[in-house]
Amino acid sequence: MNYVEIAKWSQIISALFFYAVIVWMWFKFGAPALKTAQAEKNKQIAEAERHRDEAKAALETLRHEVEGAKHDATLIRARADEQARGEASKIVEEAREAGERALRNAAAELDRARAAGREGLRTEFVDKALALARTEAERRVDGSINAQLVDRFASSLERGGAN
Repeated sequence: MNYVEIAKWSQIISALFFYAVIVWMWFKFGAPALKTAQAEKNKQIAEAERHRDEAKAALETLRHEVEGAKHDATLIRARADEQARGEASKIVEEAREAGERALRNAAAELDRARAAGREGLRTEFVDKALALARTEAERRVDGSINAQLVDRFASSLERGGAN
């Protein structure tokens, strides 16, 4: 046998043994560690996907709530506008009624003032007319005319009492 042949076969066998140990170590330690790491990563990915799906569902729920809130805000705004128009109409109506009432009161007050003014003027006119009549009667009527007037008045009283 040749030492070169032995050395060559020794290297082949040791290489095969080395490869076998490497393969055995891979299956014994590397593959399980890789499978465990892969399972852990898959678990993390599944957890992240679950969180993502929950976040999407929450986001969708929030979108629906935002749409609902927008709808509610639109309804509230419409109701507020309607109430504001109603209040404005009511205020305008009350102001119009108050103005008409004040106008009627002013007209009645004006009528009362006119009547009082007419009564005052009438009283003043009668007073002046009486004063003027007295002055004129004193100037025109002397003692003889006064006696005739008294006699006529007395005779008219007698005729009125005799009837």
